Amino acid sequence: MAKKFKPKKPFFNKVKNTPKTPPTYDRELVQKGRANASEIRLNRYISNSGVCSRRDADKLIEAGEIKVNGEVVTEMGYKVKPTDKVSYEDNVLKREKLVYLVLNKPKDFISTTSDPEGRRTVMDLIKNACEEQIFPVGRLDRATTGLLIFTNDGDLAKKLTHPSHKVKKIYQVTLDKPIEEEDFEKIKAGVTLEDGLAPVDDLAVTSPDGTVLGIEIHMGKNRIVRRIFEHLGYKVEKLDRVVYGELTKKDLPRGKWRFMTEKELMKLKK
Repeated sequence: MAKKFKPKKPFFNKVKNTPKTPPTYDRELVQKGRANASEIRLNRYISNSGVCSRRDADKLIEAGEIKVNGEVVTEMGYKVKPTDKVSYEDNVLKREKLVYLVLNKPKDFISTTSDPEGRRTVMDLIKNACEEQIFPVGRLDRATTGLLIFTNDGDLAKKLTHPSHKVKKIYQVTLDKPIEEEDFEKIKAGVTLEDGLAPVDDLAVTSPDGTVLGIEIHMGKNRIVRRIFEHLGYKVEKLDRVVYGELTKKDLPRGKWRFMTEKELMKLKK
C-alpha cells in the first residue's frame, strides 16, 4: 500500500459569512483581469441587457434599430464604453448584473443548460437563484459530485477553463480497492493516456485502508481523473470535486447553492 501523505491546504477549508442574496460586487474587482474591460462589443451589451441573443442583436444593429449616445450604429463589431448610453426603441438598456454562484452538485444531474433527452440538469437546482441568465463553468460528469461554479461573466469563465491559466482543481476519489504504492508513484509522475500525458500536481492517500485519495490537477480534459485511475486498473466508485481555484464547497450541503463572496471573487480574479 502507498504511503500516507497529508494533502496541501486549503484541501478542506471552511467558507464563512456567505451572502444569502445576490451581492453587488465592486466594479473594479469585477473588471480586474478582463481583457479590454473598459469596452464591450455592442451585440454583447445588448444581449447582456436581456433584450435578445447576440445573433439577434446583430440583426437589430444591421437594421439600424440601435442607438449609441443618440446616434444610430450599424457597424458590426462596434464597441461601447461603460459611459456610453445604448438605446433600443427609445429605451435605455442596462447591462445585466454580473452574478457568481457556487453549487455542491449531487449525482445524476447533467452539467449543461439543457438536455435533449429530458434528463435533469444542474440548472434545475439553481433555477430560482436569480433573474440573470447564468451558466455552469466547465463540467462535471453525471456521476461526479462537488463544486460547480455558475456565472454570466464570460471573461471569468474563460479564465477558469482555459488550460493556460492552470487553475487548480482538487478531487476526493474513492476507489474499489486500495491503491498500490507502485501505481501511486506512477500517477504522481504522470501517466500517458490515449490523448497524451496526464500530469498530476499533487496526490495524497486520505483513508487508513488506502481506498480514498485526494488528487490535485489543473488540466480539464474530459473525465481526466476517472481515466487516470482506470488506466491502472482501478474503478472510481465516487468522485467529488472539493476545490476549484481557491473556492471550496465546505459547509455547503449536497444539492444546495450559495452566492460567491467578494473575497472569493477577488481570489479567482488573481
